[in-house]
Amino acid sequence: MELVTRLVCIGEGMLEISGPLMGAARFGYGGDALNTAIHLARLGEDVAFLTALGCDPLSHSLRAAWSAEGLKLDLILTHPSRQPGLYAIHVDDDGERRFQYWRAHSAARELFALPEIDAALENAARAHGLFLTGITLSLFDAGARARLAGIAAAVRVRGGLVAFDPNHRPALWEGADVARAAIEAFAPHVSLALPTLDDEERLWGARTPEDVARRWIGWGADEVAVKLGARGSFVRTRDGEVGFVAASPADVVDTTGAGDGFNAGYLSARLAGLAPLAAAARGHALAAVVVAAPGAIPSRRAPDCGA
Repeated sequence: MELVTRLVCIGEGMLEISGPLMGAARFGYGGDALNTAIHLARLGEDVAFLTALGCDPLSHSLRAAWSAEGLKLDLILTHPSRQPGLYAIHVDDDGERRFQYWRAHSAARELFALPEIDAALENAARAHGLFLTGITLSLFDAGARARLAGIAAAVRVRGGLVAFDPNHRPALWEGADVARAAIEAFAPHVSLALPTLDDEERLWGARTPEDVARRWIGWGADEVAVKLGARGSFVRTRDGEVGFVAASPADVVDTTGAGDGFNAGYLSARLAGLAPLAAAARGHALAAVVVAAPGAIPSRRAPDCGA
């Protein structure tokens, strides 16, 4: 396994069910790190996805679909008996979503038990950038999280980018204390933090985006973009660039994946050399495309995001 790529995204890709509860369901795929990876690939970035799938027909279909999206599959490991996880999206009249999961025994949760994991992690450590999330951390035990931190440290020491979205889902953790400890342990290796104010308030009692940005820069981040939902975002860098950026107007159908779209638009813009505030505007443009369609990932027929 000699792949060296610009970006490696680490997480879980699942089957997705969306649409009317008892009507004609729409089947797709999603997962926060996967969503960001696919958007990055669509924007022309060189991206590999590190995860595990099974050897069942659904896993084969997911591999084919992700390859068609432009993702490199070299770091997708195969579990001999487990299958992909599944989630369903329930959307209210305002487009706000909630999720129901069947992922406790997914292949991705056994990623670090597979014999190819050492080679995959060595490859990820040579990438120019990493992206992962709090959901990624929630999949694994403390030992596996420490190995992820080691990979992130190696990338950052070489001057690479380590982007992290804390993306807190309470149901995926044993408790808030465990989530806080895992995120704080990983935080010193993060160069670009992409938190959401609601999550930060729930975990740390943050009241303002300025509070959030100060904490992440105190932990070692060079740059923070705090997502504020429909209000937009707040950006702060260690060098002093700071400002609010308004969200792009959107016809909201389903808010699933909005933050993942923002992450991808922001990352792609920064990699292209745009300044942080301009990158946030690109992130909001892509998020507006995402929320205007059902499911986590709009079809390729969706309008251009302006990136």
